[in-house]
Amino acid sequence: MKAFPSSVRTVIRLLGSLPGLGEKSATRIAMYLIQKPEKEVLALAEAIIKMKKSVTLCKECFHLADDDLCAICQDPKRRSDQICVVETTTDVIAIEQSGIYGGRYHVLGGVINPLENVGPERLNIEPLLKRIERGGVEEIIIATNPTSQGEATARYLYDLLKDRGIKLTRIGVGIPAGGDIKYADPLTLKQAIESRRVFQ
Repeated sequence: MKAFPSSVRTVIRLLGSLPGLGEKSATRIAMYLIQKPEKEVLALAEAIIKMKKSVTLCKECFHLADDDLCAICQDPKRRSDQICVVETTTDVIAIEQSGIYGGRYHVLGGVINPLENVGPERLNIEPLLKRIERGGVEEIIIATNPTSQGEATARYLYDLLKDRGIKLTRIGVGIPAGGDIKYADPLTLKQAIESRRVFQ
């Protein structure tokens, strides 16, 4: 690292702190940016700054948005009677890429995890209840990951919602135990949504 000027070392260090990027990958990106025209590098920097300043969470479903509502919640073609409950925004993106689901979403913002001091009160569960209370929801698809925390969260949601007169389903086969939705391929996600089962 001492072979680089301090400004380059700083960029490599910051890039290397990003998920999935080690020092070698960060160095390659830094070298690539140095060789690009200044205009292109500035455009990238400005786009990152704009993203950070403008992207927020949808007031309805807690997915990424650049307005009060995300593009999915604003889309009149989406089914409003069906809500797919997921852990994170990356799960929404993965399911959307599968192209199989046409309803709305609700992002919990995590899972119940006593070891990390994350209880139900720290998740976006209360807003989900308010959405259901407004009426019009016929099915809740619980699509938390098949990990111990994901299953515990799914069970908590089932117990909370089972007497509200709506259909409760759980994503089906395809996602292996301990797996993560965001890493599943589109075909696997398609099978998981299509084979969802009534939660009991």
